[in-house]
Amino acid sequence: MASLAAIFGSGAMTNSIREIEDMEVIFIIGSNTKETHPVIANRMIKAFRKGAKIIVADPRRVPMTRFADTVLNLKPGTDIALISAIAHVIIKEGLFDKTFIDEKTEGFEEMKKSVEQCTPEYAEKITGVSREAIIRAARVYGGSRKAGIFYTMGITQHTCGTENVNAAANLAILTGNIGRESTGVNPLRGQNNVQGASDAGCLSNLYPGYQKVDSPDVRAKFEKAWGVTLSHKQGLTTTEMIPAALAGKIKALYIMGENPVITDPNAHHTVEALKKLDFMVVQDIFMTETAALADVVLPSTCFAEKDGTFSNTERRVQRVRKAVEPPGEARSDLSIIMEISHRLGYTLDYKSPEDVLLEFGKVWPNIAGITYRRIEKEGIQWPCPDTNHPGTPYLYKNGFPKGKVRFSCVPYTNPAEEADKEYPFVLTTGRNLYQYHSGSMTRRVPQIEAHAGQAYVEISPKDSEKLNIINGDSLAISSRRGSIRLKARVTSSVLEGTIFIPMHYHEAAANIITNDALDATCKIPEFKVCAVKIEK
Repeated sequence: MASLAAIFGSGAMTNSIREIEDMEVIFIIGSNTKETHPVIANRMIKAFRKGAKIIVADPRRVPMTRFADTVLNLKPGTDIALISAIAHVIIKEGLFDKTFIDEKTEGFEEMKKSVEQCTPEYAEKITGVSREAIIRAARVYGGSRKAGIFYTMGITQHTCGTENVNAAANLAILTGNIGRESTGVNPLRGQNNVQGASDAGCLSNLYPGYQKVDSPDVRAKFEKAWGVTLSHKQGLTTTEMIPAALAGKIKALYIMGENPVITDPNAHHTVEALKKLDFMVVQDIFMTETAALADVVLPSTCFAEKDGTFSNTERRVQRVRKAVEPPGEARSDLSIIMEISHRLGYTLDYKSPEDVLLEFGKVWPNIAGITYRRIEKEGIQWPCPDTNHPGTPYLYKNGFPKGKVRFSCVPYTNPAEEADKEYPFVLTTGRNLYQYHSGSMTRRVPQIEAHAGQAYVEISPKDSEKLNIINGDSLAISSRRGSIRLKARVTSSVLEGTIFIPMHYHEAAANIITNDALDATCKIPEFKVCAVKIEK
């Protein structure tokens, strides 16, 4: 028997992008899909034009609401109450898949009891979403057996992010919407090779292929493969490293392709921690805000300047080919890592990135059948255990790998920080269409800067009227951690009492004021909810 966390632990889509067009119902929660994943959003719109019903649950009226059958504008941090109420209605109205539950799940009665009190009326008081909208969403999703759930960091970047995902997964197994084409639980990855990095073991508690560091059998396997003795201890996550550096427990950091000064919460705290280090190396393609603090900067190559593979959000391993020569002294990440390893006394003897992929396949059977020859023209989705295997468009066709999957009982918990008299507004953060992540690439493009180069805060018309704010006013937004100044954008996209700030702009970095409280399980910060005040 496997837990939901184990089943969906890879963070990859269970199904394929292609299958979206044939879905009957698309449930989008915590994802501004049209702006942050426009290619996937276009597939969703094609499904809509074929007759699919779209449900959108988000604190903002994001662009996909234009195509939605049901819009659930919930208060930030109340996802569990909303999802549990939808599960409550599905169970009460008999919309669940009894055969699937009996054959492939455990813990249904316990889960049923856990959502018994979470009526639409109860959830309405917590979420602000009307009982009628909750019931409609439950009937639409529960009434289909070709329904997919799509989410991003809108539900993961909370202190209860793990529980949010488990609650969403409950809906899929409650209705049997998994293990078949055009169904599934589909997290959308936010960067081009996040999936590949996770697959390859860039996680503090896992070896490549999601194999646990603290498992003696797994450790023995990798010790044999690599010819070294390995530690049984789990490492620190990114969000644990910064407090550890501040406390003097970490003396040095090696940061690759990341800009934590902009992307980590409570930025003043992050900068203080990085400055306290004895030594910091940053490996990146540009001189970022983080690189500016480094003792050594190693210039690396961008995607167009190197060979290798990327694995995308649907588990597809794809070739990346060198198109141009790198500038100056820039070198590929692999060559830099090999050189540093050699100087530290361990020789890495890879003639090319293809050698790395072949080794990867030897320690993780799910990609054993993927070779450069096979992905010369088109990528292959893992699992792909041998060179005769075509790849796997969707997971769990033949059941779950460890037997039955267990429902989760997910109690509702309040966000770590709520609005109060001193800080009466709730801030939520995210991205916009034009800028990308910390802006280290997109903010160097004059055309993008001309169109979307100014930081802003979205505020509702009612709140702007109360505070005598008009479009373009300069505002100070403050939390318990700091303050930033930026321009007002009055819009009905946000709820009364809620404001939204995109995270791309270093001159008004949203993460100066966000909360660094962490999810206890996966250590992701609560970027999506914090209490703030507004001053002109």
